[in-house]
Amino acid sequence: MVRLAMILLGVDYLRVRWRELLMVGCLSVVLGVTIFCDALDGALWFPIMPFAALLLLEGVATVCVAWTGMGGQRTLRYVKGITFILSAALVLVGGEHGNFILSMIFGTLFLVDGALQMIAARVVRYRKWKIAAAGGGLEVAIAIFFYQPYPDHYAGTVAYCVAFGLLFGGWNMILLAMRVRRMAINPAVADEQPAGHATAAATTATTDTPAGQKRPLPDSFDGPPEPHEHVLTVHVWTPVGTVKAEARRQPIVDRYIAAVDRNGSISTGHAALETAEGIYISLYPAVEIERSPEEFSRILRATRDNDVPGLFQPDYATESAAWCPSTRQIRIRNYDPERLERFWAEYRRDTTYNLTYRNCSSTVAKALEAAIEGASVRAWGKRTGWKPFLRVATTPELWVAAQVRKRSATMAWTPGLTLDYARALSMLADPRPSGWVKMARLALQTMYASRQRWRAEKAAASNIYDTDAADGQDPGSEGRLEPPWQPVTDQHYPAKRPDAS
Repeated sequence: MVRLAMILLGVDYLRVRWRELLMVGCLSVVLGVTIFCDALDGALWFPIMPFAALLLLEGVATVCVAWTGMGGQRTLRYVKGITFILSAALVLVGGEHGNFILSMIFGTLFLVDGALQMIAARVVRYRKWKIAAAGGGLEVAIAIFFYQPYPDHYAGTVAYCVAFGLLFGGWNMILLAMRVRRMAINPAVADEQPAGHATAAATTATTDTPAGQKRPLPDSFDGPPEPHEHVLTVHVWTPVGTVKAEARRQPIVDRYIAAVDRNGSISTGHAALETAEGIYISLYPAVEIERSPEEFSRILRATRDNDVPGLFQPDYATESAAWCPSTRQIRIRNYDPERLERFWAEYRRDTTYNLTYRNCSSTVAKALEAAIEGASVRAWGKRTGWKPFLRVATTPELWVAAQVRKRSATMAWTPGLTLDYARALSMLADPRPSGWVKMARLALQTMYASRQRWRAEKAAASNIYDTDAADGQDPGSEGRLEPPWQPVTDQHYPAKRPDAS
């Protein structure tokens, strides 16, 4: 999350607040260590029940306003709310059994995540893969700690989770403060530039006025962009949507890795980025890579011997005409075309293509990060104090984007992961109104429309009354239904028979 926070808030915004960030991070670490040590003996000082009640309240509130979201945002809100409600219910109702279940759940999550990270690092062998493998080993150790009952027989499960959250969150905040203290350039751009170019770009980035401030931003980001708006578009060709023959459906695998058709051919999909200013970023191998099942495991390694010449496609119209239209499109309003142009000028000097560490998806992800630097500050304003930081930190999409980025960095960027990453970043760059604010606004709009309708109906009824009175009719008699009965007359009955006597 450190890198994403730097990208979304911008180095300039964070540099002037690095001391406060450092203090908050240190305080978070101290609290985390204190709570962890307190839970070791089973006699908890940490208020478990009030915390569970707050967790339940947050879950219920999230579910109540989840319907105001859009697409994936709505789904994420529901998942978050239901997760909080179930976790709080296990604490409030379950007692020892609830703590045991929570321990097994958290342990399994850490175990799966750590094991996947270690396996991916061992297979792909990207840069710094040993550090990633060590991080996976730490997660496995935490999973074992949750699984075994020592020393408190699962009584401190919730406290441990809070402690780990404070520890990791505080550590990330300390790293963020120390990194932005002297940093002067977007890390997404710095990774791709030589030292001399990076210094020049840093000077340009801090002295020029970003184009994102020149372009007027809309008052509200709620809803998809209008056709006339200048937007950045992420094009994604999904693996299933690009196979030549009928795909053999494999859930998750054909969504995030590759799809295999009935003839055995593998399709990994594609990703590209396009802006209204004419920038088009799409890296493709100059010669088609053989992707048979036998060769796929070999070319999956992020090693130099798997580097091949690549080429950049000229524009979307040419690429889609030669292949097929993109399957999914993610559009973002709040981006900086000048920063993207500087990134693109440096990145396209190298046309190397590698299926794992420098492919179409990784290129789009880096370009997207360069384009949205400082997006949150542009959306909320530079002089709003800590509001941009708090809004970014409390948005669930930040956690989703961080997890997707972590998986991609430790494994490989794929079109499926790029699609999820772009969707999460679009929610952060173009922040939607708060769910409570949106719900209140919809309620007020409904009330106002109802009052307008009632007034129109009352005015129409008054006009009918005045017209009938002027014509000498009984006001309001027009259109009145006659009763279904008629006056009783003699003709309705037969004549009385004469008396037989």
